Amino acid sequence: MLSHLLPLLAPALYLGTAALLHFRSDMPARTASRSGEVAAVLVLLVVILSVAVSIVRGTGDSPLLGLAGVGLSARVDVVSVAMMTLVAFIGWIVVRYSRTFLDGEVGQKRFTAWLLATLAAVMLLVQSGNIIQFVGAWIAVSLCLHRLLLFYPGRIGAQRAAFKKFVTARLGDAALVLAAALLIAAYGTTQISHMLAAARLGEGGGLAIGASALLALAAVLKSAQFPTHGWLTEVMEAPTPVSALLHAGVVNGGGFLLIRFADIMLLSPLVLAVLVGVGGFTALFGGVVMLTQPTVKVSLAWSTVSQMGFMILQCGLALFPLALLHIIAHSLYKAHAFLSAGGAVDRIAAQRRPGPVAVPDLGAVARAFGLAIAIYGAIYLVSGALIGFGSKSPQAVALGAILILGVAYLLAQGLADAAPRALTRRTALMSVMATLAYVALQRGSEWLTAGTLPPAPVAGPLEWALILLALVSFGAVALAQSTLPLWSHHPAAQGLRVHLSNGLYINAVEDRLLRTWFRNVASTEAKS
Repeated sequence: MLSHLLPLLAPALYLGTAALLHFRSDMPARTASRSGEVAAVLVLLVVILSVAVSIVRGTGDSPLLGLAGVGLSARVDVVSVAMMTLVAFIGWIVVRYSRTFLDGEVGQKRFTAWLLATLAAVMLLVQSGNIIQFVGAWIAVSLCLHRLLLFYPGRIGAQRAAFKKFVTARLGDAALVLAAALLIAAYGTTQISHMLAAARLGEGGGLAIGASALLALAAVLKSAQFPTHGWLTEVMEAPTPVSALLHAGVVNGGGFLLIRFADIMLLSPLVLAVLVGVGGFTALFGGVVMLTQPTVKVSLAWSTVSQMGFMILQCGLALFPLALLHIIAHSLYKAHAFLSAGGAVDRIAAQRRPGPVAVPDLGAVARAFGLAIAIYGAIYLVSGALIGFGSKSPQAVALGAILILGVAYLLAQGLADAAPRALTRRTALMSVMATLAYVALQRGSEWLTAGTLPPAPVAGPLEWALILLALVSFGAVALAQSTLPLWSHHPAAQGLRVHLSNGLYINAVEDRLLRTWFRNVASTEAKS
């Protein structure tokens, strides 16, 4: 449909303004920043109009602006519309914040131009109607972000993190290019919607299964999964707006890749099982390391590693609607967290502590876990019986149970012997509200994406084994967190804390490998 060409105006506005700032060397930096903000506002308006068009005209693809399947086209469905809205909104916030944050900086205009170029590439990625455009935008996002990470090129930490990110990204790019070639060979088209329709019918054969493995590899590398997560925790030398854009948007690209090609990923249960293992371990590893970090921004970076792991876990369990919901919720939260990180220490210092913290014993923790599961089960069963809320998929039910185990930590504080009654009532109410919110959001995301994203397949022996593994693993970590005051002073725990605060030294190993590889490459080039 011609009306579905409208979303392509959004990246054009970003890119046109970036080109104007680049070539107008006489433009003052403040004028350039204002121009960037105007472009961001116009993009937000274009996206709002695109949402209206999608509601009126429905799902569809725009005509291809190109030849032989190569060119620009927009895919308009609930996935692309949701992601475009997210990118436009966060993009506007980051551009607006940058105008104040970098006011007076020598490279302010250059920064604004590259920021707009990065947003243009992300916008092209999330609305891609053909896989050639998808691959091109995917690579462009990484290259533009590289320039932002090196905004302060003299900082050694920035150089090291940017180089590590560059190497990891190029490996992911190679995996995606090979996957695209296999998919084109398997389905004889570059249009993504045609590929997904064929995959939904079980077509594609070995080529499509091989492509799904390569797509998974590209997603793991893009979203900083263990053990390739090091670069994400070391990019703190870049300006705060870059951190916000990276952690709230760009790093979500791996999850979006799996969501966009969900029907193809379902062709290989083994690949999904690997994603569950990698994502689940990364989520647990990142969450535990985060608790040991002394600085706000580094702690937020490890939080992102953990959240990306959980998102990959959701995709591995074939809960693609929930993974999309996770991307949106995490992006909004993390953008706010990074942009407000500067005042976090002052706000905490200004708080007055009412008294000693209530420490729950093992009995209180056990009661909290039992009560949390009981609340979740009661709300899930009652809502399903009365109004049909709640998915029947065991994968979704298990995911909800994992999230509710986190609520048990709050309940344990309220059930401690020294806790006042007001705290007990408040934590119980929060647990009920959190459970209701999860069930409502779960069902809402499934309803909105029905027909666009596939439902989770019927659980077989492999799926049940993965579900039980996830429940046991996350349950053990939640129990350890809830009982932390009871064992954290043990000498063994103190030693473990030191190792965890250093991320089990994975970054150091990766740095050494990359330095060795870089020296070997440089030596070979010198000899030739």
